[in-house]
Amino acid sequence: MFVGDLIDRGPEQLRTVDIVRRMVDDGHARVAMGNHELNAIAFHTPDPEHPGEFMRRHTQTNLGQHQRFLDEVGDRRAMHDELIAWFHTLPLWLDLGPMRVVHACWDDDAMAVVRPALDADHRLPTEHVVSATRKGTALYRAVETVLKGREHALPGDVSFLDKEGTLRREVRVAWWRSGRVPLRDAAVVSPDVRAKLPEIELELPNWDVTACPVFFGHYWFTGQPTPVAPNAACLDYSVARRGRLTAYRWDGEALSDRGFHQA
Repeated sequence: MFVGDLIDRGPEQLRTVDIVRRMVDDGHARVAMGNHELNAIAFHTPDPEHPGEFMRRHTQTNLGQHQRFLDEVGDRRAMHDELIAWFHTLPLWLDLGPMRVVHACWDDDAMAVVRPALDADHRLPTEHVVSATRKGTALYRAVETVLKGREHALPGDVSFLDKEGTLRREVRVAWWRSGRVPLRDAAVVSPDVRAKLPEIELELPNWDVTACPVFFGHYWFTGQPTPVAPNAACLDYSVARRGRLTAYRWDGEALSDRGFHQA
């Protein structure tokens, strides 16, 4: 299983996509869509309400996030179109019975909003891409939660710069936590940003630690891998930024540190 975000970070992105795609095509792997694959689709999709624009605007910020992929593709338009078509085939999550896979956040409420727009394999049909990537729609907000995680508005004029240098007035929070949690503990941010957050508490929705395991990525963890909850494990340990490629070998047992493998 792969947890998405095959592009936009690190070297040899086309080779990475090719390896994963061959494994999927041969029946040896499955992959969930990451927010960067959806961003690539939106970047490539014309905005029907604004001729000449795309659903993900070609701003300097968005170009900066996507440029390494665009540089690898170059002027090979047919290849670019074909890669985007393959990204369209990726499910937004995998519910496999004894285990689940999602790029960022397993959120039942958000998934209930998204599910009517998906096909039987949890893929987003082309006709729903515009609504799913247009800011302000209910589908957009729900897809953002699934592929980017829950966020909480910061009070007053509190803000911070994220790792891309973008000013943020909302902070991503740990969906695998439950109940009243200090914001500094719930926020999924760097230690320097965490120290600047106000000392307030959040009331987080209850996460069912007895449900089947969820494997996810997205969060750029560092350090020694460990489950974040009895039934939740993040596999993103910043390999594109000198971290380590991380996997979990699961044989049906309770999650533990022993299941992680790094290269």
